[in-house]
Amino acid sequence: MFDVSIWGAFVGGLVVFFSPCILPIVPFYLSYMAGTGMATLNADGDLPANVQRKAVISSVMFSAGIITVFVLLGAAAFSVSQSFKMYQDEFRYASAAIIAVIGLHFLGVIKIGFLNRQFQVNAGDTNNMSLVGSYVVGLAFAAGWTPCVGGVLTAVIMTASFEDTAMKGVGLLFVFGVGLTLPFVVAAFFIKPFLKFAARFRRHMGLVEKLMGLLMLIFALLLITNRINEIANWMIETFPAFTSL
Repeated sequence: MFDVSIWGAFVGGLVVFFSPCILPIVPFYLSYMAGTGMATLNADGDLPANVQRKAVISSVMFSAGIITVFVLLGAAAFSVSQSFKMYQDEFRYASAAIIAVIGLHFLGVIKIGFLNRQFQVNAGDTNNMSLVGSYVVGLAFAAGWTPCVGGVLTAVIMTASFEDTAMKGVGLLFVFGVGLTLPFVVAAFFIKPFLKFAARFRRHMGLVEKLMGLLMLIFALLLITNRINEIANWMIETFPAFTSL
C-alpha cells in the first residue's frame, strides 16, 4: 500500500545525493574506493576490470555503513519519542520548528554555521583497502552529518519518531539510506559516464539546494498541522494506481 512517508524518505535520499554537499565529492569518493587516481578515471578507454569491480564492491560496503548509522538513529528517535509520548504535540511542534529553520538555511534566508560542515575523505594509498575499511568509511560518512544529509535526515528522523511501531521508524530511515546510497552504487557501475554527468550537473546544484529548503518548509507546515496522513489519502484518491505500490 502507498505510504507517503516511505516514498518521501526515498525521494529525500535521492535529492540529498544530488545536493551541493554530496555530488561534488562523489568523483573523489569513487577514486578513493577504486584505489586509483582521478587521472585513471578520466583517461580515455575502459577501466581495468579489477578497478571497476573493486569500486562496485566497495560502494556496496560503503552504503551498508551509511545505512547502519541511519537505522540506529531511527531506533533511537522512536525510543525517545515513546519516552515523551505524553508530550507528543510539543515534540511535534519543536520538530517542525527545527525543520523550518534548516529549510530557511538552505533557501539562504539565514545562515547556520554548523550546517556548513562537509565530509572529506583523507587522501592516501587505498589499494589495500578492505571491505571492512569501506564499511567503516560509510559509518564515518553518515556520522559526519554533512549539511544536506543533516537537514533532510533531521526531517526523516522526526517523522520516524512519530511512527506507530519501532519497525516502521527504523524502516523509514532504512529507505532514506537506500535512496541516498543507491546512486553511489550506480555511479560505481558506470564511473566514466557518471563523471561526465556530474560535471554537467554542477550548474544546477544551487537550484537543488533551494528546492530542498522549500520542501522542508512544506514538510514543517504539514508536521505542525498534523496533516501528513491527509496528503497520503489525497494522493491515493487522486491517483488510485498508488494503491498497488
